[in-house]
Amino acid sequence: MFFDPLYILFSLPALLLALFAQTRVKANFSKYSRVATMQGITGSQVARNLLDAKGLSRVKVERTQGFMSDHYDPRTKVLRLSPAVHDQSSVAAAGIAAHETGHALQDAQNYSPLGLRSLMVPSVRLGSWMGPILFFIGYLINFIGLAWIGLALFAATVMFALVTLPVEFDASRRAKNLLLSHGVLASQEMTGVNKVLNAAALTYLAGALQAISTLLYYGFLLMGRRD
Repeated sequence: MFFDPLYILFSLPALLLALFAQTRVKANFSKYSRVATMQGITGSQVARNLLDAKGLSRVKVERTQGFMSDHYDPRTKVLRLSPAVHDQSSVAAAGIAAHETGHALQDAQNYSPLGLRSLMVPSVRLGSWMGPILFFIGYLINFIGLAWIGLALFAATVMFALVTLPVEFDASRRAKNLLLSHGVLASQEMTGVNKVLNAAALTYLAGALQAISTLLYYGFLLMGRRD
């Protein structure tokens, strides 16, 4: 592999957006993790109550290790929450727990982008590491056909990032509606939820922009190699 200053030109906007998004996520999560909900219920209780209210009692809520490691697993029907969300009765915890509940609802209602994203996981795992390797091997030894194969494999990563956007945006929309419609949070508490979830959404947007900019960079290099 080699360092190319041109790559910085392609990726700089995405890198700046990612840095900004991560800063906002950490700042808002830290701030609203210190703001207790009026009802005093933990993130795990928020998720459990919302799941039961939607007839999803079969979905388990479990505690998992790590920071911001919260996720819903559609294969096992398990909603896993990090300690800072599972155990805390904060506005930030309620928002994130509701967001993951939104994914469980997507799964239960056969939300097509979520299903498509799940189907893409194997190809993304292969393309995200094999694609760049094949691309640069082909590019450096002037085997352009191999480089194009690497680019095509990496394109799966771009498609995955793009499909992820509506999945995550929709889960946040569902979360906000659930918290209000089921009386988990009062309207004045939603300011913190909005800030936490909107900042998290920026990280997915930055990830998609980074994948697109990398793909464009690969394409630019290959087009420059055409005879």
